Amino acid sequence: MKYFQRISDAVLRERLEAFGAVLIEGPKWTGKTTTAQQQASSILRLQDPDKRAENLATAATMPSLLLKGKQPRLIDEWQDAPLLWDAVRIAVDNSGGAPGQYILTGSNTVDRENIFHSGTGRISRMKMYPMSLWESNDSSGEVSLIRLFDDPDYDIDGAAGKLSIPQLINVACRGGWPATLQMPERAKMLVAADYVNTVCETDISSVDKKQRNSKIAKQILRSYARNISTIAKKTSIIADITASGDISISTDTFDDYISALEKLFVIQDIDAWCPSIRSKTAIRSMPKRSFTDPSIAVAAMGVNAEALETQLNTFGFIFEQMCARDLRAYTPGFSSHLSYYRDRYGLEADLVLHLDDGRYALVECKLGSREIDDGAKHLLKIKSLISEYNSKEKQVPLREPDLLIVLTGGDMAYTRPDGVKVVPLSALKD
Repeated sequence: MKYFQRISDAVLRERLEAFGAVLIEGPKWTGKTTTAQQQASSILRLQDPDKRAENLATAATMPSLLLKGKQPRLIDEWQDAPLLWDAVRIAVDNSGGAPGQYILTGSNTVDRENIFHSGTGRISRMKMYPMSLWESNDSSGEVSLIRLFDDPDYDIDGAAGKLSIPQLINVACRGGWPATLQMPERAKMLVAADYVNTVCETDISSVDKKQRNSKIAKQILRSYARNISTIAKKTSIIADITASGDISISTDTFDDYISALEKLFVIQDIDAWCPSIRSKTAIRSMPKRSFTDPSIAVAAMGVNAEALETQLNTFGFIFEQMCARDLRAYTPGFSSHLSYYRDRYGLEADLVLHLDDGRYALVECKLGSREIDDGAKHLLKIKSLISEYNSKEKQVPLREPDLLIVLTGGDMAYTRPDGVKVVPLSALKD
């Protein structure tokens, strides 16, 4: 099968040059093993059925034996034998910290009780998510996100997006799963549905060996999907889940299922950004409900592309999920992350993109062109509030936003007279 270049390729290469081992973690089916194989010289597959029992027995008695092989050595699904973590750490120490020895891949967060040392300084962690539009060849790549930050004179006027709104709907339903890129059209649309089914039927219990009810898991994902890109309260989601009367669930049980879904990298809520420009009581601080890929929401709701073409308001929330996924992919730094801003006065930034070095962008996600002006006004107002705060607070001023961006489902990129960058999501790259 053809290998599609990933942003993670360069990240992994850099980490291997600096650290003895690199852990690639993230959702299943995102291509972690395939990407690691491009740079590995040997591989240990812990889920190979022909060798699984032997490998697990060896890992339990003398794990260092499994580390023998040409380096970089890939240890796939390492979480099946957690003792390998400390074996890798010790091997790196014994080598004097030589870089580029091991690559570990896995889809599940491991119980820390099975690990004796964090691996700090020896094992570098990197996240790998479903493909962005640029990686799946669904973006023209005519606008570079990093260059927007680096070059204030960067001219984006006239850069063209690659997808129409119906095409955006199609790729959102398909998702960023690498295997779908070489499938027939109808087959592509089955992958996300199967992903959700597998998570609910199997993974929700196997992630920490705790039996959970698949029906409850499906209802939680369905309710989450109906509330994506919102700050729906936990009590509201629980009420939605139990509304039919078929399911009863306590707050503790709900939290337990959410924790498992986070370990599986299925749910990826976005935290609030709470600068001091308003009183603490005015700024919303609840997490924004989010999945790691927009196709999970589509599959959990049981809708398809044809239905979403007549429900553009619903797709607007899904579009925001796609924007969040792609922004994460384009900024894979150690501490790069997303947040959001919203206050009780209705002022908001759908996303706040924070880079490693402290720079940040305020982002609005607007599917249609008629919403762009409102989105820009929100971003400019937040910037104005920060400036007002800084005019009064001389001791610890807030950093002003480095970029104001409206991501759209439109055709053309341009810079507004007020400095706000309007960029089609299907024109963006890293």
